[in-house]
Amino acid sequence: MTSSTDVVVIGGGQAGLAAGYHLRRLGADFVVLDARSTPGGAWRHTWDSLHLFSPAAYSSLPGRLMPAQAGETYPDAAHVVTYLGDYEKRYGLPVQRPVRVSGVHRDGARLRVETDSGDWRARAVISATGTWWRPFLPAVAGRFDGRQLHTVDYRSPRDFPGQRVVVVGGGNSGAQIAADLAYDTELTWATQRPPRFLADDIDGRALFDAATARRRALDEGRADTGGVASLGDIVAVPSVREARKRGLLQASPMFHRLVPDGIQWSDGSLAPADVIIWCTGFRPALSHLAPLGLRGRRGHLPTEGTRAVDEPRLHLLGYGDWTGPASATLIGVGRPARDAAREIRDLLA
Repeated sequence: MTSSTDVVVIGGGQAGLAAGYHLRRLGADFVVLDARSTPGGAWRHTWDSLHLFSPAAYSSLPGRLMPAQAGETYPDAAHVVTYLGDYEKRYGLPVQRPVRVSGVHRDGARLRVETDSGDWRARAVISATGTWWRPFLPAVAGRFDGRQLHTVDYRSPRDFPGQRVVVVGGGNSGAQIAADLAYDTELTWATQRPPRFLADDIDGRALFDAATARRRALDEGRADTGGVASLGDIVAVPSVREARKRGLLQASPMFHRLVPDGIQWSDGSLAPADVIIWCTGFRPALSHLAPLGLRGRRGHLPTEGTRAVDEPRLHLLGYGDWTGPASATLIGVGRPARDAAREIRDLLA
């Protein structure tokens, strides 16, 4: 069975919903295809203690402020899941789930979106699948015989009582998970370089402003002066501040190789381990675009704004700064979603 519409949005998380909001406002005929069976996107699959970097009012999708969470300055992931589900209902967004997209193909004047429940033919496609579903694991010499997990697999320190745990990664996920585990495990936190913490009063609001200013400078041909984001990489959320204050967040240099029962540094010193958790980031989840033959470095397809350079009927939304300043965040995705919807409106006209 093949259906037709003007626009297919692939992905029903925050980026897909923001795109849907703006397409609805412009009167487009569209559908949102989501591989998950319930609303909430990646937020439904994060670790238990995760909280936003910004207060609720500064973590909202276009058109509707996120309500505050009782007793919390920075809402937790469950609050975000509820907000996204309510947002979808409030605007009557045509989300179909679970629908898994396997490929996007050129089909004459249209694009054909192949799914496990039939194909869609569309005049334009917005890919908004994010990165959570494609975790990145670095190549490290040696072999480890214990458990190895990625950020996507971690839930709670209750799963590792008394164990020897190595957390790898000096970004926000590494710092937060290390702080989570610092009290009930024998923790080793390994980072590629010494971790850099932002000042305690800096949160996601300042980071969004910095990302916007950086993108504007680059678009205007000016040098990126860094600004607040150059002060460090790790937002000092309350759990990180508390663990650091207690002296529990002591980072070790990145180890040289894996050994069957742990890790080894270049000087030969060893640390035994039961579990290694790789907080080493993600790559864009874009395998569904492979039939289009669009190539780019490390999965970053060439774009102008959100539009794919080599396929003007395709827009990419929510994958990071290369598809809009802070577009992988709740507060940041609204503006590039609006721009993508307007470009598609002009294309359809």
